[in-house]
Amino acid sequence: MRFLLLQLGILTALLLNFCIVNNSFAASRKPNVLMIVSDDQGYRDLGCFGSDEIITPNLDRLAAGGVRLTSFYVTWPACTPSRGSLLTGRYPQRNGIYDMIRNEAPDYGYQYKPKEYEATFERIGGMDTREVLIPKYLKQAGYVSGIYGKWDLGIHKRYLPLARGFDDFYGFVNTGIDYYTHERYGVPSMYRNNKPTTEDKGTYCTTLFANEAVRFLNQHHDEPFFLYVPFNAPHSASSLDLKIRTGGAQAPEKYKKMYPQWKEEYVKRSRAGKYGGENALVATKQCRRLRYAASLTCMDEEIGRMIDLLDQYSIAEETIVIFFSDNGGGGGSDNSPLRGHKAMMFEGGNRVPCIVRYPSKIPAGGKSDAFLTSLEILPMLLDEAGIDRPKEIILDGFNMLPVLQGKEKSQRTEMYWERRADRACRIGNYKWVESARGNGLFDLSKDIGEKHDLSKEKPELLQMMKNKFAAWKAKMNAAEPRGPFKDF
Repeated sequence: MRFLLLQLGILTALLLNFCIVNNSFAASRKPNVLMIVSDDQGYRDLGCFGSDEIITPNLDRLAAGGVRLTSFYVTWPACTPSRGSLLTGRYPQRNGIYDMIRNEAPDYGYQYKPKEYEATFERIGGMDTREVLIPKYLKQAGYVSGIYGKWDLGIHKRYLPLARGFDDFYGFVNTGIDYYTHERYGVPSMYRNNKPTTEDKGTYCTTLFANEAVRFLNQHHDEPFFLYVPFNAPHSASSLDLKIRTGGAQAPEKYKKMYPQWKEEYVKRSRAGKYGGENALVATKQCRRLRYAASLTCMDEEIGRMIDLLDQYSIAEETIVIFFSDNGGGGGSDNSPLRGHKAMMFEGGNRVPCIVRYPSKIPAGGKSDAFLTSLEILPMLLDEAGIDRPKEIILDGFNMLPVLQGKEKSQRTEMYWERRADRACRIGNYKWVESARGNGLFDLSKDIGEKHDLSKEKPELLQMMKNKFAAWKAKMNAAEPRGPFKDF
């Protein structure tokens, strides 16, 4: 009897020790990060952001478990600089990627020959190798990192994800592709790690990217990970075929059938356009909306697979999930109630839908109208991973987690944008825009649609905004120069 009691005591002690060690491990484990970025998605094009047209049950589920950010901005109204800022935590004018890495000739129907393409800017341009990206920071804390989808920061090996801290990469390397051929205007663009590949040609790319993300989660769910899934949906297809190109996004038939209210129809163009001649068949507006919506619903379903795996492996509580669009909505999108769209300095170009879920630290079902930007993401991830901020690198954001928790007000009071000759800034609730598409001074607290120009009513405020912009610009010009655009 004494022997049995002794054995029971030993077993109890072992179990207690196991529980203590296991709980200590869970408490000390770094949070996982799943960051999902859509491409050219409209501000309203989510059920949880007010759409009664777009079917997005999984993203709505994500929002229900986290917080919706309704005043969240990116740093540029188009893809390349926006993505560069996200990954570096720095303004485009500071990190050197303040314009697009792309070729213009295909916009006019020209297809590059392979050897000719090798010498174009789209092929040789890339983010300055001195810039440090999120996965390289996180590697200090033992994270494994994967990226599946759109890269857009350079094609040469020194620019590709594996040289920037990622451990695995499958996706396309430039600004846009055909969803099935994986070509950008006839140029094969899909890579696996550092090598071009056509292994999956013909398969819808949204599914391919999700498959890779699922594989990554199955393989790395038991260690700290950074999983970056930058979809190209619902970006328009970069195809030389005019019907495909003018139709916007592409989507499998299964998802098109979910939107019977719109028809996939084409009409003859009445006059010659920049791309395609007179009488060429082009997509109608409702055709673009149909394909756009279907591509979003497909993406939403694939995101659902990732969210389900977090639950399956019991790691959802300690996983930071971030979702937003890289810039304002493009063709086929609904940006209401915002003014403008992709490539514009109005709210429709820079304010985007954003969702953050982190169950162990952020209350579910919240909504935040706090002034926040994509520059706040990297500092938040560094702090949560227990990584010291770099002393030699200037970051332009702050840790936004206390704001999402409702504990603090946003430290963000100013934001500046510059796209070629277009300029804008937001100071507090006021927004100033000076661009080829329109000018004005607006009070966003009363006029989110930027309809009422206050320039004549508040000339002193307007001048203050311009002075603030000039001071920011001087600071960016004085920053340590970075390529590929800056002269140094």
